[in-house]
Amino acid sequence: METPDKYQDILDIREWGEIDANWKPASHRSVTKGLSYFKKLPRPIKSLLSLLWPSKKGGTGNLRPTAYLDGLRGFAAFLVYWHHHQLWAHHQNEPFEDAFGYNNKHYLVAFHGIRTFFTGGHYSVSTFFVISGYVLSTKPLNLIHNQEYVKLGDNVASALFRRWLRLYLPLIAVTFLYMTSWHLFKIWAVNAQPKGTWMDELWFWYVELKNFSFLYNQGGDPWISYQYHAWSIQIEFKGSVVIYSCLLALSRLTKNARLWCQIALIIYFMYVADGWYAAMFISGMLLCDLDLLNARNELPYIFTKLKPAKNFIFYHLFAFSIYLGGVPSVNMDVNRLRNSRGWYYLSYLKPQAVFDYKWFYLFWAATFLVASIPRIPWLRQFFETRFCQYLGRISFALYLVHGPILWTIGDRLYTATGWYQDAQLTNIPWWVDVLKLPKIGLFGLELSFLVPHVILLPLSIWVAELVTKLIDEPSVRFTQWLYRYLLPGPIKTQGGFRGI
Repeated sequence: METPDKYQDILDIREWGEIDANWKPASHRSVTKGLSYFKKLPRPIKSLLSLLWPSKKGGTGNLRPTAYLDGLRGFAAFLVYWHHHQLWAHHQNEPFEDAFGYNNKHYLVAFHGIRTFFTGGHYSVSTFFVISGYVLSTKPLNLIHNQEYVKLGDNVASALFRRWLRLYLPLIAVTFLYMTSWHLFKIWAVNAQPKGTWMDELWFWYVELKNFSFLYNQGGDPWISYQYHAWSIQIEFKGSVVIYSCLLALSRLTKNARLWCQIALIIYFMYVADGWYAAMFISGMLLCDLDLLNARNELPYIFTKLKPAKNFIFYHLFAFSIYLGGVPSVNMDVNRLRNSRGWYYLSYLKPQAVFDYKWFYLFWAATFLVASIPRIPWLRQFFETRFCQYLGRISFALYLVHGPILWTIGDRLYTATGWYQDAQLTNIPWWVDVLKLPKIGLFGLELSFLVPHVILLPLSIWVAELVTKLIDEPSVRFTQWLYRYLLPGPIKTQGGFRGI
């Protein structure tokens, strides 16, 4: 059976900004349109301006059916940025990550729903994993539905070959530049512990990175000291291997058997083994399978029976998602959760297998979110706006660069406006209170906290744009080229390879 026309574009959906093999840079309108002076500039200068100027790629025209996932990923990446800035500037996480009213402390930033816009970082990362499970499964599942098993093998082989390189090349480049900046510019940062020489630093960076990037590494810290926020990259690769393995293992099963196996895997990963991240990836795979079956009018009968109650179901799933996404997570003590208002009975749902309880609740939150957004028109339209689509395009780069910017420039700007501790007083005293501002306003929205973002937010987005153009997108094209180059001659000319 042929793929429905409206789902043709879904086969080429980009995951973390991935592009297909035939990608070419968008033809941006010249930043000098209407100005004859700039039109006469030499081509190299025009190219430089095009590089430095934010791309207009990612607009709202001709959106594919799953463009909302790009927008959701982009908005989630922004929430990660905001979460880390909140905790860094305020030098504390209890008021933000405790439940509203815990220990008789009533902060608006901790109230149900509102807390997502201040400390929605873990909620966002969980959403990343569900989205990844969805988009990595899209084309293989289409091939499975059409019983095109040879093409399925080719597709999964290509995707798995490129996956490690696609995830780690940008991380390698960004951490190398950040590490080098410590020695080149003598930059001090709270979390920076530079070695004696750059060569010493290079060796330490290599050892950390090669251990971090090994899929089956069982020792050491789950992050690298040059980019704490990138711990999820390792999880992304692990989840990708789970998805590709399950796609092949389940490819020959009947429709119902495949769906039941996916449900069984979710139960196993969440309730038997502490594999919460794998459950999130398989959840995305299951949602994708159901969406594609729906497009072919082949959903199991139970879903057809529930169709009249669709609006009721998905609006409630969205509400549950927002509530569960705000799970208090100041530590891993479930008794603290149990003593939090609104979480007493929910705390008893935590499976014995899950060590860090927050991931259990975030699994359901992220699953309900990804399932409900396309069925709530106004919500889907928001994530299809130009703003969210642009954030989706630079989301991976923003995720990688916002930390180094926060720890260097951001820390100094916060120190200048009055947010500092002993470390700043000792190491960068000349920045202390240079532009001291009153800490007036709601907690988390103080004037002295917001003013630095006049610089930090545009700077972070602009640097993310540069990293997207110079590192992220070229790394995608390189991995695609490398795979094609290593194929036997006849296969290279078949023209069936497309990016996932």
